[in-house]
Amino acid sequence: MNWTKLLKCEIDSVYAVTDGLMKLVDDKKLGWKPTTGSNWMTTGQLLMHLTSACGATCKGFVTGDWGIPAGVDPSKLPPEEMLPPAEKLPAVETVAQARKLLAEDKVLALKMVDQAGEQALDTRIATAPWDQMQMILGQRLLQMVDHLSQHKAQLYYYLKLQGQPVNTGNLWGAS
Repeated sequence: MNWTKLLKCEIDSVYAVTDGLMKLVDDKKLGWKPTTGSNWMTTGQLLMHLTSACGATCKGFVTGDWGIPAGVDPSKLPPEEMLPPAEKLPAVETVAQARKLLAEDKVLALKMVDQAGEQALDTRIATAPWDQMQMILGQRLLQMVDHLSQHKAQLYYYLKLQGQPVNTGNLWGAS
């Protein structure tokens, strides 16, 4: 298997489709969130989350820099600090800001794939602060691309619920 080729292809695809969906967001709807249930991100929070759902976490796996202060053991953090409730998550101020941050995160994701190298992607064992299961680095990075893809689908449904004329083609980049 060629992890580098697979990851770069998936990164290019998922980021392009995510950016296409972001273009459809109205700045006036950044405060919108579903009205039923609980712990929903606003559209602005979701856009912010999309901008670090892949590249920033790939950096953690490749370099060990998770942005956690030195001396803090992530396994000892309370669950609400590792995964805070939606109302505590940051939000973007504009769609333009989200698109810029998304583009920067894509550059970071691609850089991390290159920095890791094919041998490490295929053999190095990686764990996450939130999951100590051992997996090879390539699989972990692919999970982060999938993480972005899952939240891309969330944005698709947010747009549908806001009355935007999106279809399956928008979700898969065929529109």
